[in-house]
Amino acid sequence: MTDTIAIIPARAGSKSVKDKNIAMLDGHPLIAYSIMAAKLSQQVSRVLISTDSPVYAEIAKSYGAEVPFLRPDDLAGDKSGDAEFLHHAMDWLIQNEGQCPEYWVHLRPTTPLRDPVHIDEAVEQLKANPDASSLRSAHPAPESPFKWFRRDPNGHFVGLVESQGSDAHSKPKELFEQVYIPDGYVDVIRKSVAKAQKNIHGAQIMSFISPVCTEVDSPQELDYLNWQVQRYPEHLKRALNNLRKED
Repeated sequence: MTDTIAIIPARAGSKSVKDKNIAMLDGHPLIAYSIMAAKLSQQVSRVLISTDSPVYAEIAKSYGAEVPFLRPDDLAGDKSGDAEFLHHAMDWLIQNEGQCPEYWVHLRPTTPLRDPVHIDEAVEQLKANPDASSLRSAHPAPESPFKWFRRDPNGHFVGLVESQGSDAHSKPKELFEQVYIPDGYVDVIRKSVAKAQKNIHGAQIMSFISPVCTEVDSPQELDYLNWQVQRYPEHLKRALNNLRKED
């Protein structure tokens, strides 16, 4: 039994970008990039898709992923969270295969441009730190949110974080602590933690500083990815182009 499995959530019904999980990027659907990265990972032995769509399922299978079940509709709504689909997948494996791996590599298809090397690094990092409850990726924020505004009921700007002082917006960002933007590059979850509580990541989340990446949540971001993919490493492009031929 493998102890590490990749799971890629891909529900249908996105409103920000129609069918964004299978939107085309340089000749391949977004979901294919996550499948390819997982299959090239040295740490991952199995790639599962959690989707409510038979169409998405067939596309994923054509790229070599497993889709042993369809996610129930009540776990695939706009407000459905990560915990729901992960618990469903874990329970399905326990009930239908009698076993469930300890490490789950969560790869979001809407963050398609990732290097499998970083997936391996993330899994190895969590495995080497038994006190960590999970691992999440994030990249450095280019601007400090401590300088940001919110609007009060009168339409006036006020500091987002009052403790930083009323003139925080005027100070150089170098005076503030570096903060990080959570992204969908790679998260690694322990089954033992996820099954023991509702908070699937637990209280001791290990940090993994990922490369800056783009997540698709608007047509503009998809356009930007179509520019970025031209700089995608050639060996990963070749692997993606060969993926369907091999399976």
